[in-house]
Amino acid sequence: MTAGQKEFDNDVKELESLAGGFKQFGDIDSFEDVAQNAKVIKSKIDEANDKGKTFNNRESLVGNEDVTDYTAIPTMQKEFKAYYDLWTTVETWKNSHKGWINDPFDEVDASAIEDTVDNANKTMAQVIRYFRDKELPQILAIAEQIKKEVELFKPHVPVLVGLRTEGMKDRHWESLSKQVGFEVKPYEGFTYHKCMEMKLIDHSEICADVGERAGKEFGIETSLAKMKSEWVPVELKFKPYKNTGTFTVYGFDEAIAMLDEHTVVTQTMQFSPFRGPFEDEINDWNTTLLYVMDTVDMWMKVQNAWMYLQPIFDAPDIQKAMPFENKKFKGIDKIWKKIIEETQQDPTCLTACSKEGYLEKFTDAEATLERVKSGLMAYLESKRAVFARFYFLANEDLLEILSQTKEVTNVRPHLKKVFENLNDVTFRGDKCIVEMFSGEKEKILFEEPVDPKDKGVEFWMGELEDMMFRSIRAILYNSIKDYEVKERHEWTLDHAGQVVLNGSQVWWTKEVEEAMDANSLKDYLKKMGD
Repeated sequence: MTAGQKEFDNDVKELESLAGGFKQFGDIDSFEDVAQNAKVIKSKIDEANDKGKTFNNRESLVGNEDVTDYTAIPTMQKEFKAYYDLWTTVETWKNSHKGWINDPFDEVDASAIEDTVDNANKTMAQVIRYFRDKELPQILAIAEQIKKEVELFKPHVPVLVGLRTEGMKDRHWESLSKQVGFEVKPYEGFTYHKCMEMKLIDHSEICADVGERAGKEFGIETSLAKMKSEWVPVELKFKPYKNTGTFTVYGFDEAIAMLDEHTVVTQTMQFSPFRGPFEDEINDWNTTLLYVMDTVDMWMKVQNAWMYLQPIFDAPDIQKAMPFENKKFKGIDKIWKKIIEETQQDPTCLTACSKEGYLEKFTDAEATLERVKSGLMAYLESKRAVFARFYFLANEDLLEILSQTKEVTNVRPHLKKVFENLNDVTFRGDKCIVEMFSGEKEKILFEEPVDPKDKGVEFWMGELEDMMFRSIRAILYNSIKDYEVKERHEWTLDHAGQVVLNGSQVWWTKEVEEAMDANSLKDYLKKMGD
């Protein structure tokens, strides 16, 4: 054992003596000094317990199998707990009880009182059992006295909790006064002692009921205020849309999430039995939320439709081809830009989306844009009916082609989507198409130029398709004729790959038929091998 441990043993013995001396304290009037002393000793016992564990750990680390026995310390700690609980509870009770009765009523914390009374009641029940078993009548009497005082005050707790409920308004005090038959209302200098003089304990159930209603109504009032405050920082945001000079709106996701949550909360309030004082406010707020929800929904629909149609009707060729739909769209476009300008002046989401008339404007706009889209789809269908290969194209690609009536060369990137393996075509200076190129960059000259000028794209593309057929047929025919006058290796290099394949098949078929007629297939097989 080290010198430090020897000194520690002496400290533990001194603590045991001090803790054991608490049996002599039987004067409740000295509770403050005794409680303070109990706190000091408990702290020292806890420190000693930790220190004993530290010594044992050190002994184990150096391989000492016979570690020092410090079990007396946790035993002392357990036994002293009853004294500590008794005197600290006495201190809390004595110091608090007087304040609960005589402090200004608006400073009384009823929830803390309820917890203190419950804890004191449980603690006293435990220490009474302990001191009864230890046969310490003087200390037992103190514990029983405090428990009796707690039990006597306990019926006052529901009254305190009810009357000190957050949310007690004049209407609640008036209701309470009417039910108990005399006026009950806090005033300057009002304390719970006045309530005791009024014998409000005889009306504890009424106090509890009024307090509960006040609390529930306050919860509704607070929840309404909280919801409205949460909307204050929610703003719509804007980003420029291409080169239109106007903007699109984003930031609806946060608004939608809040709308879903707040709508559920508000509709729950509408069915609350405590909604009375706020019923009109709740109904107005619910109406606002539903209006905002509908406006947000229609706003997003109109925005998506506007963003889809705006670049389409920005093209002069589409405007000219669809004058009725263009006029309708331009009308909506004007309304859209005006709404954006107004919203930018006050982008608060709740304000913008609850503005009178916006829902109706968006509803009408959405219906108009749907009619415009229907007209647009019919227009595209009419083009596809003339030139069936347009069915291979998405609406966006077809619209891009149709918007290039004047600049026909701009359709070149889309040709490969219309004609398989067509990579490009050549436009002459007069915009006539004179040749085409495959994906392998093989060139095919057209028999005649295709002139797209002053023609609808669906018509001149049909002519282009016909010219492809004619030109392929012509070069294939020429290659078959050319086969007779050139060596095969020379012929192969002079013609396009697909033409060589098809020409070779024609000649192979012809030669096989001739060999079969002449009964010379073996000779032809030898020729093929050579």
